[in-house]
Amino acid sequence: MQVTTDASAPWLIAGLGNPGPEYAMNRHNVGFMVADLLAQRMGGTFKRAAKAQAQVVEGRIGPLGPASRRVILVKPMSYMNVSGGPVTSLRDFYKVPTENIVAVHDELDIDYGALRLKLGGGDNGHNGLKSMTKAMGPDYHRVRFGIGRPPGRMQVADFVLKDFASAERKELDYFVDRAADAVEALVAEGLERAQSTYNS
Repeated sequence: MQVTTDASAPWLIAGLGNPGPEYAMNRHNVGFMVADLLAQRMGGTFKRAAKAQAQVVEGRIGPLGPASRRVILVKPMSYMNVSGGPVTSLRDFYKVPTENIVAVHDELDIDYGALRLKLGGGDNGHNGLKSMTKAMGPDYHRVRFGIGRPPGRMQVADFVLKDFASAERKELDYFVDRAADAVEALVAEGLERAQSTYNS
């Protein structure tokens, strides 16, 4: 499914995670990590949103001039399993078409560091996506950041709420950087071109 929207419409990029320092380096918080890097690239600082339980940064992505896209970066501060409320409130406030929303999130069924970009689909058991889909339907973009499956008999909930392992952390900055590149490509160049470059 490829959707063409008004080029002047803003984009809303939601990095999914849990608020608080105890969760900061969890696998489940990789969406926050990507959002933080995108904010840094845009020269912005996250501030508390007036209209939702979230932190936001406004800026632009893409080449300078009229081809750049207005972007609202969002980190919901409501905890992962109720991310849909803040994202929907900000969608309505900024008048963002649902197909211009991007969820950046961890994905168990993809190898560590691999990316998949897509539009629409199911939630695959991910509570952040489940909440967003319940609030606004499934027709938003996803940048899925692979974290792999838990080892042995470790429960999924324990795995995603653990910090990245020391071996994983050696490559984490590179993979987060690549995921931020993929988000920028999605917004500036469209889904198909971004998929051809970053889907692995």
